[in-house]
Amino acid sequence: MNEQFYRTELLIGQDSLEKLFKSHVAVFGSGGVGSYAAEALVRAGVGTLTVIDNDVVNITNINRQLIATHDTIGVPKVDVMKERLASINPDAKVTALNHYYDANSDIDLTEFDYILDAIDVMTSKLLIIERAKKAGVPIISAMGAGNKLNPSEFTVADINETTVCPLAKIIRKELKARNISDLKVVYSKEPPLKIPEHLHEPGKKRMVGSISFSPPVVGFIAAGEVVRDLIQGYMESL
Repeated sequence: MNEQFYRTELLIGQDSLEKLFKSHVAVFGSGGVGSYAAEALVRAGVGTLTVIDNDVVNITNINRQLIATHDTIGVPKVDVMKERLASINPDAKVTALNHYYDANSDIDLTEFDYILDAIDVMTSKLLIIERAKKAGVPIISAMGAGNKLNPSEFTVADINETTVCPLAKIIRKELKARNISDLKVVYSKEPPLKIPEHLHEPGKKRMVGSISFSPPVVGFIAAGEVVRDLIQGYMESL
């Protein structure tokens, strides 16, 4: 037995741990949600991980993103993520794709046992969901973590059961137009806080407020769902 995962094996059993070792999970997005989700998956024992993001670390990421420090500013997020994950479990196979997912992307989603969507670009998000559903690959999608101050309000639900979240409302409408009837999501029941008008920079795109503890909670919840779904059959036999 791998001593690093001794405590995990005590909790979920050897068969479940072996299932995680053999699983391949894709995490789209290495920001406030995705970075924590990816780390949680590797620490749980997921043996193969593909992280996808085309952004670089900037100073405004430091307040909430696991991979963001003053030392990593300007470095591609997936490169920082890969190095960090390798330091946690050198035996894990981590692929870092510095890639913007769009209609021209040719990533074969059927290679993955599960997809965790942690991106905030609407067109890409919908495309990943649509293609994952078509490919028959399980997917969980993170809804808005910005403008949220109460992490205890985050929960897991089907997209059709969501309330108050503006992003979930748009996703729900767009999925209906695509004849997609269900989607597991992590969303907040907390109404988004309104940013005072004077705090927005005139003539610039309105930014979303964020804080250190809300996006990580979403990432951890999503990662937990992925792990439990992957080992569900094995856990029932314990």
